[in-house]
Amino acid sequence: MRALEVRVGHAAAKRLAAEGWQPDLIDGLIGASGGPKWLILGHLDRALSRWLHPDRQRPLRAVGSSIGSWRHALLAQADPIAAIDRFEDVYLRQSYSAAKPGIEEVTAASRDMLMTALGEHGAAEVAHHPWLQSYIVTAKGKGLTSCTEGTRLALGLGVAAVGNTLSRQTLPLSFQRVVFTREGAQPLPDLLSGFDTRYVPLSEQSVPSALLASGAIPYLFEGVSDVPGGAAGAYWDGGIIDYHFDVAALGDGGLWLYPHFGNRITRGWFDKFLPWRAGRRPQADGLIMLCPSDAFLDSLPYGKIPDRRDFGRMGEDERMRYWQYCVRESQRLADEFSDIVSASDPLARVTLV
Repeated sequence: MRALEVRVGHAAAKRLAAEGWQPDLIDGLIGASGGPKWLILGHLDRALSRWLHPDRQRPLRAVGSSIGSWRHALLAQADPIAAIDRFEDVYLRQSYSAAKPGIEEVTAASRDMLMTALGEHGAAEVAHHPWLQSYIVTAKGKGLTSCTEGTRLALGLGVAAVGNTLSRQTLPLSFQRVVFTREGAQPLPDLLSGFDTRYVPLSEQSVPSALLASGAIPYLFEGVSDVPGGAAGAYWDGGIIDYHFDVAALGDGGLWLYPHFGNRITRGWFDKFLPWRAGRRPQADGLIMLCPSDAFLDSLPYGKIPDRRDFGRMGEDERMRYWQYCVRESQRLADEFSDIVSASDPLARVTLV
């Protein structure tokens, strides 16, 4: 059974066949929302950090929402392996007073985990990394969703959900995409189109707030108000707009590497509840997707990877054992990736899409 599935677009396959798995082929990195699902990618991220290597000269645009932006913040540190180790350890050990803890408790725990992951110098390293350019995607509330709590926020989210059911084109009435990235960074009109997208210069001071905002799920986390450098207002989880990103919109702007939790994507958070929009297999000429195979996922306890609902349906000891088992098993993804990039035939393990 192969643990890792590699899905490659036709343009990407031609480049790989001609030049092999060279790190400098990769122009961009995509990181999706998904909360605890990230645990299945921890060892793969470690392998990627070694493969991308620190002497890279070309910029690498790392676009992420929610936990995807946090993963990229780990990769952007001077010692990414140590950063991943710190974050994985504190993430596995998180504990709450109830199966459904309050917003303040979850927000405080998330802030503590983020600051542990960043360490003493992480914010500066993310903001000023020599080649990894972080694009931290957030959703800024508009109208009722600019409230950080209360019935007005609930009403605004309800309106957004109903409107999105009718058409995704209604969602910009409730949210604006705001991307925190280094000053002068190249806009990404294909991957980040519409939503009156604004790019805000990322500084050492704004890195923690921007990352918290990118993961601020309404009614689970507190909204983040007034991120340094950004306009006043409430900033929410970037996954509301870009849950798994619209990779089908990628043009000929280079090759994009997408380590993901599975071989299907859902564009926006509200689309999760719409069967006709959720769980589509992505296709894009310049896309290289790395994901657990269906057989690997079926082999895990409960036939799935960790997710946020585990807090409510498992006791703490059971959840921790299950998550730790999944982390250990995920080493297979990293091992297979290392085999693939060193093989004599670059397309030997690739599925063309």
